[in-house]
Amino acid sequence: MYVLFAACTLLSPLWASAQDNRIDLIRPDAPELAAYGQYNVGTTSLNLSNPKQLDIISSKVGADPVYYDRPLTVEVWYPATLKAQQAAGGKYQTYLRDGKTEISLIGQAVRDAAPDTQHGPYPLLIVSHGYPGNRFLLSHLTENLASKGYVVVAIDHTDSTYSDLKAFSSTLLNRSLDQLFVLKQMAALNKRDATGRFTGLINADNTGLIGYSMGGYGVVNSIGAGLNEASVNAAFVPDKALAIRQAGNASYLASQDKRIKAAVAFAPWGWNAGLWDAAALTTIRTPIFFIAGSADDVSGYTPGVRNIYENSINTQRYLLTFENANHNAGAPIPAPKESWSAIAGLKKIPAESYIDAVWDNTRMNNISQHFLTAFLARYLKNDSSMDAYLNLTENARDGKWSTEESGEPKPDHTYWKGFPARSAIGLKLEQKSATSTAR
Repeated sequence: MYVLFAACTLLSPLWASAQDNRIDLIRPDAPELAAYGQYNVGTTSLNLSNPKQLDIISSKVGADPVYYDRPLTVEVWYPATLKAQQAAGGKYQTYLRDGKTEISLIGQAVRDAAPDTQHGPYPLLIVSHGYPGNRFLLSHLTENLASKGYVVVAIDHTDSTYSDLKAFSSTLLNRSLDQLFVLKQMAALNKRDATGRFTGLINADNTGLIGYSMGGYGVVNSIGAGLNEASVNAAFVPDKALAIRQAGNASYLASQDKRIKAAVAFAPWGWNAGLWDAAALTTIRTPIFFIAGSADDVSGYTPGVRNIYENSINTQRYLLTFENANHNAGAPIPAPKESWSAIAGLKKIPAESYIDAVWDNTRMNNISQHFLTAFLARYLKNDSSMDAYLNLTENARDGKWSTEESGEPKPDHTYWKGFPARSAIGLKLEQKSATSTAR
């Protein structure tokens, strides 16, 4: 069971206003598994470098390619052991959409806290933001999952963050390459970390990928859906540089990492741009959980995310739909207070990078936390008790609330497990098994 650390520790942030820039808010009507888990959480930043990568920004069409050591900053969250004088809580420093306005986010993690080695090693989760974004865009989720016994690594994708945004070609080429490189680096740290923090802490053989938008595009490509020939030949990236991520390419096939056992894709971009065809998606074998808004106007829904879900026919997959939500469904943190004001140079207020016209951010975040807790525990920890949170009446509105006065469910109770009465509304959860129809 996932429980709060301690009531005295979390009561204040649970009821705090989103205007405090808190990323750890849990609404009173949140589904059961949204609550923080049993572990205190530590966090630290690492600077990595992927050697001899193609510099697609500097390379010119028809000229010799330019290579560089590609820098990547990552944030790591992990189960921690706090000292007697330490209390849960801390700040993250990051930027708004303009890449210049610095903001502080408040959460539960303690910077550079000692890892909890007693209960490890822990499964590894790698988190990938959208274009643009940064490593804290899904920090409501990264911190929450670390409290449940995972080492979670979120990437600042070079050329794709709010503060270093460059041409889209770099994101198309590097998104899955970054994810796979970070997996290798964290596996290496588990074997030998000069600081001693991560040695023996990480079970990289049991890894999950989580991506939002272009991060979702990277996830789908990383787990086996190679790009089609038409997209490689298009003008997205010069000199057919995307061929290394093309279906059937020997180097692409060799890059498949069997340590990835589960995947999550929020609003994955790509189908709507013609990057995949149905045949490419049949090669996915990794269980995957899709999350989308039915009104997504960036990645699309139909055509769009639903097509990726439908055509990944050779794996167990789920599709959680927020009815009438847009591209921001479930992924971004609540809009920081500084984002509600117009900023010179931006066409829209920066809050639009976070908010939805219909759904409350914290509400969506709590629902994502709940379902990802169930999905990841099921496929990375082999916890079959989580099936009860995943095998649900497809349309939430069709579930029936029927309980005894004691609260025990009656035989005809079909309401979504873990959701309080009257709270499972506007949602749909579908699932399909490999080469089978929906259940």
